[in-house]
Amino acid sequence: MIGSKEARRVARRAGNSRALTTIARIGFAASGLMHLLMGYLAIRIANHQGGESDQSGAFAQMAKLPGGTILVWVTVVGLTALALWLLLQAALGIGSASKKRWARSLVSFGKSVAYFTLASTALSMALRQPTDSATSARQASRTILSLPGGQLMLIVAGIIAAGIGGYLVVKGVRRKFHEDIEVPTGHAKTAIEVLGIAGYVAKGIAIVTLGILLIVAAIQVDPQDASGLDGALKALVALPFGEAILLVIGCGLMAYGLYSFARARLAKL
Repeated sequence: MIGSKEARRVARRAGNSRALTTIARIGFAASGLMHLLMGYLAIRIANHQGGESDQSGAFAQMAKLPGGTILVWVTVVGLTALALWLLLQAALGIGSASKKRWARSLVSFGKSVAYFTLASTALSMALRQPTDSATSARQASRTILSLPGGQLMLIVAGIIAAGIGGYLVVKGVRRKFHEDIEVPTGHAKTAIEVLGIAGYVAKGIAIVTLGILLIVAAIQVDPQDASGLDGALKALVALPFGEAILLVIGCGLMAYGLYSFARARLAKL
């Protein structure tokens, strides 16, 4: 019991570390730049200019900027720090009798895994060993489908992805992102709300599309359909008015990027 309390005390002290929270804010800013570039790439795809509109494509574009290599390394550090901070937040909820505390811990843990994954993708770019996320997604789907019950597992993964996307849409529409930041007043509040709503809704739609493609891949037993976020965005182009939809999503992802820059300053850490 004493050991558990001591571990929680150490975790809380680390979570409140000025150095860690400062670098975590850099992580939000890095995420903002990544989403700005993803939005830019999505708009390019909508205009039939090619490219990959997912995270690996964004990091590749980041590396091409002036001082890009340094920027990518800063992104690796920032995203890793943000992932560690979220992991500590998840740990601090363990042992609480509050169901809401447990739910927050699970959400924080899931976000931590996501940011560790992003940091890993950025690291591969910093080490000049870029990965093709679409190919990786197909290989992962192929592996899952080869397992006993793999088809059901991929369907469940698609449902979870669609659920996460739906949650992001609701979070944007209901402005629940207010819980994550110190909301300013006046015109700044209006600007952040517009960016937050547009950003979360656009990102949610993209992830819902990804979930649908995973389900289609499972039903048709065709890993080619599971081509990651880049494939999901490109699939939208084939829909009626798909180019216009992708343009709107691209602008929304850029809005989320700008919101993330604001969150770097206003986040409750």
